[in-house]
Amino acid sequence: MRAYLTAAAIAASLTAVPAMAQDGGDPSVSSGFSGIYVGAAGGYDVQPNDGGARLEFDRNLDGRFGDTVLTGTGANAFSPGFCGGRARAAQGPRNGGPGCAKDRDGWSYYGRVGFDQQSGSIVYGVVGEFGRTHINDSTSGFSTTPANYVMYRQVNWEAAVRARAGYTPNDSTLFYGTFGPSLARIDSEFSSSQSTNSFTARGRQDQFGFQGGGGIEQRFGEHFSVGLEYVYHQYQDDDYRVRAAGPAGTPFTNAGNGGTAEGTDFRRSDEKFRWHSLRATAAFRF
Repeated sequence: MRAYLTAAAIAASLTAVPAMAQDGGDPSVSSGFSGIYVGAAGGYDVQPNDGGARLEFDRNLDGRFGDTVLTGTGANAFSPGFCGGRARAAQGPRNGGPGCAKDRDGWSYYGRVGFDQQSGSIVYGVVGEFGRTHINDSTSGFSTTPANYVMYRQVNWEAAVRARAGYTPNDSTLFYGTFGPSLARIDSEFSSSQSTNSFTARGRQDQFGFQGGGGIEQRFGEHFSVGLEYVYHQYQDDDYRVRAAGPAGTPFTNAGNGGTAEGTDFRRSDEKFRWHSLRATAAFRF
């Protein structure tokens, strides 16, 4: 809440400055946004609700997920269910357990360099940035053992190159939209309270995605500008797999009821890693 109150205060100050400039005229503000700039962006990142997330299983290792893991008696081994978050205990909420910890939202910070070109009241350009967000995301499943199975991911770093295009009514205030490709190092992990089976994880860390959003930027004097910006981030993070293997005869390795002795693969159902950023920006313009 504090982050959004701060953002609202910044937005109010930015909307007040153009009126002051029009009333009194600021001769120190150079005309136009053309040129190279370097700067930084920082703010708070929030994830959408993923309460419907679950684990999906491939029992016969044919590459198709959606199988049901069965116990020796033919019952659903994961009947206690799933949750979008990190398990707090071996038992799930349906069995009287404490449920799951919510996914973590958090602060982010980026460095950036860009170039703008102004033609009349239209400004267009490109900006590149590199930084880090402190969000993380988990999906948990609960078996009748009882045991938990948790798939966790976080962003180690993120880089993007985005186009910018916007409109300036007075050569000192810029309203713009932005969109472009991005690359993120997504660190994925697996943990379980169950130690009977062995678990082997695999998957690519570097994932391509995109960013899109918009903002407002206000110049102060010849070289400095500040702003407020919203950015949406999305990555197709769907190749992380965990294989549960040995010993024979467990629900993951029972070849007598539809599985294979080699084990069972599982993945998360929420294949997209996405979040929203609201952040302040600052730049030095050459």
